[in-house]
Amino acid sequence: MALPSTIYRASVQLSDLDRQIYAELQTTIAQHPSETAERLLARLLAYALCYREELSFTKGIGSGDEPDLWSKGPDGRVQLWGEVGQPDPERLAKSCRHVEHAFLLAFGANVTRWLAQHQQKLEQVKNLTVCLVDFKFLRELCDGLERVINWSITITEGNIYLTVGGGSVETTVEHVCGPQRTALV
Repeated sequence: MALPSTIYRASVQLSDLDRQIYAELQTTIAQHPSETAERLLARLLAYALCYREELSFTKGIGSGDEPDLWSKGPDGRVQLWGEVGQPDPERLAKSCRHVEHAFLLAFGANVTRWLAQHQQKLEQVKNLTVCLVDFKFLRELCDGLERVINWSITITEGNIYLTVGGGSVETTVEHVCGPQRTALV
């Protein structure tokens, strides 16, 4: 019998000064049994970085042909395709041919090596934005992970200031290639 997903409820007070988006986000996010806490939090962080009203989480890791999150237009076509981690570059490039814009929030202990191997191919995909987030930052967030997540995030000039559980952490989201994140809206 397969293990069930763990359900998290997230409340995020978002102040994205770069895109002039101010919102209180309420969402439910499921952690697949094979998914790490770092990946779960990277998906939530990508949700905040790419936020738009119609953005939603997909079946994700449990479905090989869907991204981690997406935004669909009124006609059902995918406008924004969002991935986290170090996905297969071939699959990501193929997916980009069918969407308006794609976003990858890359992270991981060996992300520098992964980027060195695949950056040239990723740079050829004109509608793909690749950003990098520090893995230590995600690990630090995991230390206080609870089933109810309450974040206050301020994003300005590529910097993230996150308040959680009475403490604050910060990091820089490094733009690697593609259109700037501000072009996502």
